[in-house]
Formats: sequence, C-alpha cells, structure tokens
Amino acid sequence: MLARILSVVLLLAALPALAQSHRSLYMYQGADREQRLIEGAKKEKQVSVYTSLNTKDSVPIAQAFEKKYGVKVELWRSSSEKVLQRALTEARAGRHSVDAFELNGPEMEALYREGLLEEFHSPHFKNLPPAAFAKHKHYVADRFNFFTIAYNTNLVKPNEVPNSYEDLLNPRWVGKIGIEASDDDWFASIVKHMGEAKGLAFFRKLAQMKPQVRTGHTLLAELVAAGEIPLVATIYNHNAERLLVNGAPIKWKALDPTFGRPNAVAVTKRAPRPHAALLFTDFMLSPEGQELLKQRNRVPASTAVETNLNKFPFHMIDPVIVLDESEKWEKIWSELFLKGQAVKREAD
Repeated sequence: MLARILSVVLLLAALPALAQSHRSLYMYQGADREQRLIEGAKKEKQVSVYTSLNTKDSVPIAQAFEKKYGVKVELWRSSSEKVLQRALTEARAGRHSVDAFELNGPEMEALYREGLLEEFHSPHFKNLPPAAFAKHKHYVADRFNFFTIAYNTNLVKPNEVPNSYEDLLNPRWVGKIGIEASDDDWFASIVKHMGEAKGLAFFRKLAQMKPQVRTGHTLLAELVAAGEIPLVATIYNHNAERLLVNGAPIKWKALDPTFGRPNAVAVTKRAPRPHAALLFTDFMLSPEGQELLKQRNRVPASTAVETNLNKFPFHMIDPVIVLDESEKWEKIWSELFLKGQAVKREAD
C-alpha cells in the first residue's frame, strides 16, 4: 500500500546521529508533572505540530489548546505521506523544528523506524483500550477510522441488510455495492483474518459482483445518502454517522471482523519545545481533547468519552504489516478492483 513511504524511508536511511533525547521528561510521573509541563510550555511559548487532520478539525482543537494554556500552536497540515516526507527530509538536513505529530498509523511507524520519536507517558493512558498502543509505545492512537458497511434506508430493507461479509455476495447486490479505491490495507487485514486462501477466494467473488469503485470515504457516504449507491462495503462509520444525525437516509453497521486505522499522537526525540510537545499530546488524549474530536465527528480512542461509534469488537490494522507487505497487497487489490491501475489515496 505504502510503496512511496518505503521509498522515502530507504532514501533517508542514513540520518544524522541523534543527540540525547528528552526521555526523562517524557516518562516523568511525579505529582508535579502537570505543573512542570505547563510552566515549561509557557516558557517555550509555542508548539509545532505536523498533522494529517484536516484544517476544519485541527484548527478548532489547536485554538482550544491555546485558550487553555496560552501556548501558541503552529500547525502544518498535509496528507500523511507528505508529512512523513517533510519530517524525514528535515531530519536528514539536521533541522529539528517539529515537536509533535498527529498522524496516520503507518506513517507513525515509519517515523519510529527512523528513530525520530520517543516513548512517553500520559496519565490519560488509563482511559485508552489496548488497541490504541503500538507495541513499542512510541505513538498512541487518539482517534480511529473504523471500516463498516453503510446502506441507504430507502433502498435497502431491514431484512436485506448484510449480517456478514458472505452476505455481500448475495446476487441482489450485483452492481450495487460501493468500495473505496484505496482500502487495500483493509483488504489485506480481512484476508489475513480469514486465512489467505479463503480470504482471497472471498474477494475474487466480491470482484465478480461488479462493485462501484470510488475514491474518498466521505464521497461514498454522500453517494449512499443520495441513493446513488444502495450499499457500501468500506466506509468510515463516522462519515455515515455525520449524515445520519442530520436526517439523511443512511445507516452503518459493523460486521465481524471490524478493522480500523489508528491515527496517533507522538512526541519527537529532539523536540525544541519538549514541555509543550508533551502537554499537547496530553491534551489530545485527555477527556477534553477527546470530546473535541467527537464534536468534530471523529471517533475518539478514549473510553472516557461516550460514543456509539466504537461500541463493537474491533481489530487494528497493523501498521507494521502495512509497511512491510504493501507491495504484495496493493498489487492484488489493483488486479481485483482497479483494472491494474495504481492506488490513489484520499487526502485525509
């Protein structure tokens, strides 16, 4: 899936040796931790954050942080791949200007592999599910993108709503199923969960159903709500929920297994403003920050925030697998659903 990410990582494999990190601060758990972070952040005056979260969502969150702590947030927003490329390019040149990241899981894993992140502690970890943590603890999910089905309630009767992936193969859905063009990581995860032979057999049958392939999960949700596509197999449930609460004839449903993409926060090993970096990640993981994500129609990772968008069993798409096996799965996905064309990614 992420061949371009891998090429960037390989080109920049020889980064300069890093100086001593801020690990002692990042892992500090003393009673005066919050006071220490706030005082240090105020002296640092600002925090530089690179993010893939679109500006209509990231800017209000940054403004809330600024209002609470009096610390300026300098946001640089782009696609996850471009954020990764910029971070690695700057590190190669010996420029360490970014303090924290809020980014998609695979790109976070690439940054970890290049030694640009540092492990950190937050008192809000207690409210996060195990799936929010990378094995090495150098980044932590603050939000999830869950893949579910969605359907138009005017076009799909209650007794026709699929209860399993196999139900998507019912002849009634020939030519009536939508699929997002870049979801090869979801595809790989489902195949691995089913077992490769069984999983590939299922997707070959799904390809024979002549699905309508579109780029953009938001677009697919809008097409379902408009009645142009009756049923979508790969949609972010928060996109469907956003339309549902506004009265659109759309509902979503989580099938077993449900997979999600983690979007995570992390602090940089050589952050020029380490107190502000850690304070910002704390804010993103806090009930206040998580509530702001919920208000922006995102799926917060914290169990301290009430939402129906994560009340089902789920698995995380493993960023390590996405990076290491991307070429294999992207090729098969393209042959099945894209007529051999290259996968095009949506911006966010």
